[in-house]
Amino acid sequence: MKKPLASDPRTGIDLHVHSTASDGTLTPSEILAMAVRLGLKAIAITDHDSLSGSAAAVAGGIPSTLRFLTGIEISAASPEGYRVNGSVHILGYGIDPDHGGLNAMLRVLKRSRENRNPQIIAQLNALGLDLSTDELARVVGGATAGRPHIARLMVAKGMAASINDAFDRFLGKNRPAYVEKYRVPMAEAIGTINDAGGIAVLAHPYLTGLTDPTTFEAFLLTLQTMGLKGIEAIYPGHNEAATAEYCRLARKYDLLITGGTDFHGEVTPGIRMGSGDGSFFVPYSIYEKLMERLGR
Repeated sequence: MKKPLASDPRTGIDLHVHSTASDGTLTPSEILAMAVRLGLKAIAITDHDSLSGSAAAVAGGIPSTLRFLTGIEISAASPEGYRVNGSVHILGYGIDPDHGGLNAMLRVLKRSRENRNPQIIAQLNALGLDLSTDELARVVGGATAGRPHIARLMVAKGMAASINDAFDRFLGKNRPAYVEKYRVPMAEAIGTINDAGGIAVLAHPYLTGLTDPTTFEAFLLTLQTMGLKGIEAIYPGHNEAATAEYCRLARKYDLLITGGTDFHGEVTPGIRMGSGDGSFFVPYSIYEKLMERLGR
């Protein structure tokens, strides 16, 4: 069977992928190789609060059959007046990895994570669970540690049946080992992505918990006044009605529509890069429109 061209509407992309630079289980080079094997035509590595994955992919060389966008996913604080489920995640696409302001903000986030982890481990120790920061460092390697890495360590030591189990019983919001995290002010997160030459996009909007249509629309407009340029309408966790509504709002307010699987490798075994559970699909035209908005 002839391999489809990039312009073929059947050709898929994935603009939400995580590597070992944050909480994924595949290295950037392994992600690139997998994307090629799967026949994807464009991807973005969007690690949590880290540019290392994107930088490593570029440094290692992008395969000639694959289009690649530098990316990031920043944990931001909700604007005043909106109660959301934890952080609001803002994706940044086409950013300059060497931008000084962006890297300064990421250093603050990294220090915050590093200060939070010992507190979480201390809480777990108080519950009678024997873990240490040295063990966590061995699990993490060169990545920036976070709760998923602690959960992975707990599974390896037989303290939890799975990563989800570790979060459900210990690490999740309102659980006994939960420690509040620092979140970048929303205007700063969006503004810094824009300053770095990128495009700021609201990730997986349904996960904000703002299910009232009027409230969500006001929330989206608030973010747009801060410089938001897009919404991740196409996402495995969105049902058909939610996707249609987010696309309608994107068209109404001239926001870009983006999409991706939120692929983490073995952390999310039911999610395959590019196709989610097998029925998910993001067309190449999404990438083309994003590049057009970036002026490339």
